Amino acid sequence: MPSNSNRLTQKIRQARREGRKLLCAYITLGFPNLSTTEKLLAGLDRAGVDILELGFPFSDPLADGPTIQAASERALKHSITIDIARSIVAKARKRGVAMPIIFFSYVNPILQYGPKRFAKGIRRDGFDGVIIPDLPPDEDPALVDAIQRAGLSFVNLVAPTSSNERMKFLARKSKDFIYYVSRRGVTGERKQFEQGMDRNIRRLRKFSRNPILIGFGVSSPEQAKSASRVGDGVVVGSAFISAIRQAKGGTASVVKLAQKFSRAVHGRASLRAPDCVGRASCPAIRGETPRLLVAPVANSSQ
Repeated sequence: MPSNSNRLTQKIRQARREGRKLLCAYITLGFPNLSTTEKLLAGLDRAGVDILELGFPFSDPLADGPTIQAASERALKHSITIDIARSIVAKARKRGVAMPIIFFSYVNPILQYGPKRFAKGIRRDGFDGVIIPDLPPDEDPALVDAIQRAGLSFVNLVAPTSSNERMKFLARKSKDFIYYVSRRGVTGERKQFEQGMDRNIRRLRKFSRNPILIGFGVSSPEQAKSASRVGDGVVVGSAFISAIRQAKGGTASVVKLAQKFSRAVHGRASLRAPDCVGRASCPAIRGETPRLLVAPVANSSQ
């Protein structure tokens, strides 16, 4: 792949051509240690993970539940820096890791590092996109511009409580895919999805041709399979972090879990066609979505 190509953009295009759903996995950099992170980058790539979110540990992760918070706390003991993140990914690229990698971070570490230096540096060392959960794109347009000018994809999160106007804005500002937050509150493993998710996905499709990946609470291959029937794929985080914790430095069981998620996600129907947005001919718009595993909306406090 040419050095100026964005792997995430290419992956999305490939998925459309092949009619594939997308599996995005989240792991925390440095949890339980950097050696394990390096091994997981290679192992998850081989296991069928389409996209990797590499979470940068932060002391106050507002969007994360207890599982990922605990992983961040442990990773911080290793004095993780953005330079270390760059080095880990640069090594992975030299070793043949090909999947797109997204830098997932809260905004403060990026501002301290310097937005332009950050964007140019991580792009040069093999990252393809950025997710900043506590930065709406209209809060710091200069930072978002620096990320995009560096050739990185800026991916937005869209909440189930978003108005149509806000959904439209966030969808149009998101590059390559949209991260739909399936539940109110923080990340974490859940047995069921909230009611109304399929309706919100149909609503969101009216505003963007980009694939919609469903995250926050996708805890099992069965749930991933169910969610992928409605969205264009899933983001799985806490389930992988729990598996990493239980493996105690090993990676084989985590890779096996990734293979199970991959089979669940990739065994379903295709991504919608790019022109199937807001049209009555689109199955999702007509409401022809299978029944989801849903639960009544709960209080968002954790």
